[in-house]
Amino acid sequence: MAELRTERLLLRRWRESDLEPWAAMNADPEVREHLGPVMTREQSDASVALFQEEFDARGYGWWAVEANGEFIGFAGLDDVDPEVPFTGVEIGWRLARSAWGHGYATEAARAVLDYGFDTLHLPEILAITTATNHRSQAVMRRLGMTHNPTDTFEDPTAPQGPLRPHVLYRITR
Repeated sequence: MAELRTERLLLRRWRESDLEPWAAMNADPEVREHLGPVMTREQSDASVALFQEEFDARGYGWWAVEANGEFIGFAGLDDVDPEVPFTGVEIGWRLARSAWGHGYATEAARAVLDYGFDTLHLPEILAITTATNHRSQAVMRRLGMTHNPTDTFEDPTAPQGPLRPHVLYRITR
């Protein structure tokens, strides 16, 4: 599993010491605002095990992200859920609230885009989020991603209600 470095961040393999802060993030209703219900510790731990399995199998996935030697969240690439009306590889990120507002999401995502285009030779990378997640959409625009209003869709994997309308952003190599 490749490590990615930026000026301020290290994107790396997950460690046992990441499990507790990851679980705390997933138990934070503000962090989960656009993702659905908070997760239990068991669900959170299981997600990390799955992240590592998928990364090992595909050569891409979710890296743990650290700043100043401290775990602050994740960023990476994943296959688009088969239930949505698009196919491809999507970029994503999730940071602890203490890491919001420092430009870390954009910085980590740029490193992930470079990996996707330069190492994996992907022709296009997608980003999907709820229509109300304006912070993530701002990151997508800073990355140079574009949104066509015809790509707005109802995500069948999301619960009925405000989390179901989603937007799709794209960027090509």
